[in-house]
Amino acid sequence: MTADLSQLVKAYDVRGVVPDQWDEAMAELFGAAFVEVTAADAIVVGHDMRPTSPGLSGAFARGAAARGADVTLIGLCSTDQLYYASGALDLPGAMFTASHNPARYNGIKMCRAGAAPVGQDTGLAEIRTLVEKWSESGAPQPAATPGTVTGRDTLTDYAARLLSLVDLSAIRPLKVVVDAGNGMGGHTVPTVLAGLPLDLVPMYFELDGTFPNHEANPLDPKNIVDLQARVLAEGADLGLAFDGDADRCFVVDERGAGVSPSAITALVAARELARNGGRGTIIHNLISSRSVPEVVREHGGTPVRTRVGHSFIKAEMATHGAIFGGEHSAHYYFRDFWNADTGMLAALHVLAALGGQEGTLSALVAQYDRYTGSGEINSTVDDQQARTEDVRTAFGTRENVTTDDLDGLTVTAPDWWFNLRPSNTEPLLRLNVEADDEETMEAVRDEVLNLIRTRSND
Repeated sequence: MTADLSQLVKAYDVRGVVPDQWDEAMAELFGAAFVEVTAADAIVVGHDMRPTSPGLSGAFARGAAARGADVTLIGLCSTDQLYYASGALDLPGAMFTASHNPARYNGIKMCRAGAAPVGQDTGLAEIRTLVEKWSESGAPQPAATPGTVTGRDTLTDYAARLLSLVDLSAIRPLKVVVDAGNGMGGHTVPTVLAGLPLDLVPMYFELDGTFPNHEANPLDPKNIVDLQARVLAEGADLGLAFDGDADRCFVVDERGAGVSPSAITALVAARELARNGGRGTIIHNLISSRSVPEVVREHGGTPVRTRVGHSFIKAEMATHGAIFGGEHSAHYYFRDFWNADTGMLAALHVLAALGGQEGTLSALVAQYDRYTGSGEINSTVDDQQARTEDVRTAFGTRENVTTDDLDGLTVTAPDWWFNLRPSNTEPLLRLNVEADDEETMEAVRDEVLNLIRTRSND
């Protein structure tokens, strides 16, 4: 088939519509190219519950084996379970998933041995080039000795690894509602949480890549409505929602209110610093709440601010030897998990923190949730750079205001800040505002939106 690989190969992964943009024949070429670029003699491959995932992952394995690599298939797994296998087995890995995208999509998240990321600058561009070449000229020559393809179950060992990193031995009984969104959380949660003093109320644990109940994207408020209602109906202590490949986790408190991922980042950061003797570096992206670096410093740590995006977080984790990193998107990264992201481990930290004291989750997280945020607001604009410069001109000369360009434009005042970032793929500007109070946040938000939207509609 002929595919537009510029649309298929993204900054961090492969993702597109099956079979319109790619199919099993192309997956086989990706498997061969992955082995070629990583120079691997063995790899590990897993997949999610989408109807096309078994076929695509099997084709990838065939392509890799034809190039001489031994392939370990771990079958159904979450993305962080694949990262576990890559780290524990010290093998490059490939995970077949399109995360929270609709059912007709599928994709590949790839990593080098030890779960080190493969992105545009770390091998993905070379993989794309090879697949494009082979798509036109025919499949590459097979190796003189093909590799083997064998199966292996890693779920129990993955769960044991996570539980070794958080002490849950003395927590009080908790009632927790978990919404797996028909994604891979329905596969991993029962094993990870087995044996803990938890009254588990499962929602949508049936693996179904057509997502019959709601999209498996818990950051969209409409997708946690069912969880919020169930937490209240059950009188539960908290709720947890996982995305499709279960690498992200969103938390709901006992009142049914969503807990900011920044508050979870701060809570986990405090716990990881305590576990490391009150010392260590914590990575946070620049649209995380100001509460994150404040809490890190209060607990003896060193905060490091980075651009938005998991490749930047992982790079800074490695550069600084950081013990933990968090993003506004509910991705959480741990040094003791090969710097990879795992929402499940963050969820275990929340359970340990809540179960280790007698108060409610809302009271517990209040100390980490100190400011009022707008959330991310997207605006379609005619000229991203021109509209950004309009905002810079309007705010840049004001007293006690500073600007920086680490990722888009960040403008900071004593009692508020905002970041305005261009989308890499759409004519959008993304705005995040935070302030000491709701009134100030709304005033800043509305002024920035008026600047960028009025000019775009002229």
